[in-house]
Amino acid sequence: MDQDRPTEDTLEALRRYDTPTICNALELVVPERRATGFTTQPLVCVDPALPPLVGFARTATIRAVEASDSAPEELRAKRAAYYEYVAAGPRPTIALIQDLDPRPGFGAFWGEVNSNIHKGLGCLGAVTNGSFRDIDDLAAGFQILGGIVGPSHAHVHIVDIGGQVNICGMTVRDNDLVHADRHGAVVIPQSAAAALPDAVDLVARREKVILDACKDPDFDIEMLKRAMAQSTEIH
Repeated sequence: MDQDRPTEDTLEALRRYDTPTICNALELVVPERRATGFTTQPLVCVDPALPPLVGFARTATIRAVEASDSAPEELRAKRAAYYEYVAAGPRPTIALIQDLDPRPGFGAFWGEVNSNIHKGLGCLGAVTNGSFRDIDDLAAGFQILGGIVGPSHAHVHIVDIGGQVNICGMTVRDNDLVHADRHGAVVIPQSAAAALPDAVDLVARREKVILDACKDPDFDIEMLKRAMAQSTEIH
């Protein structure tokens, strides 16, 4: 196993937190990542009630506005190669697919069939700047964060597999550790993953002092200043 690869216990711990909480913790553990590594544009969430996604990235790019100039057998071979890539370890995986069209989402890669195929291959969900469809028929529990919802797959086809992609401002590479929920997604440096639960606890303890003060019937600006000062002293 890769030396930095987080254990299943660490992955399970990270699933207990929403993505904004993970971003807060990353600001403490890897402060140089404070302004990078997360989505910066709004995404449509299939089911906000589903738990956060935590998994290893499987990356690809697609187009849909125009048909591919590749022969049908070449397209089938590329699709099969993509599924083999998704099925490879480590697991669990999350599909990170960048739509390269000038109008991302013109044709949907994600729908009933692809969600079920990916779920069967050990993929937890997908994050894409493209579109998805078949909302009522998607694989149960398969989360998708997409740019838009659309009705057709048009000429959707895979362009490249396993390369670097950019999803709504978030740069992702093959096997990156990704955390995502209805708020968006963030890449977690794998060497930092094990330290995040303790950082989450520290952030929560610091915030609690301020939140408790806010709920006090006598709360005023002076109480706020005292709480903020006390918060910074918590380590």
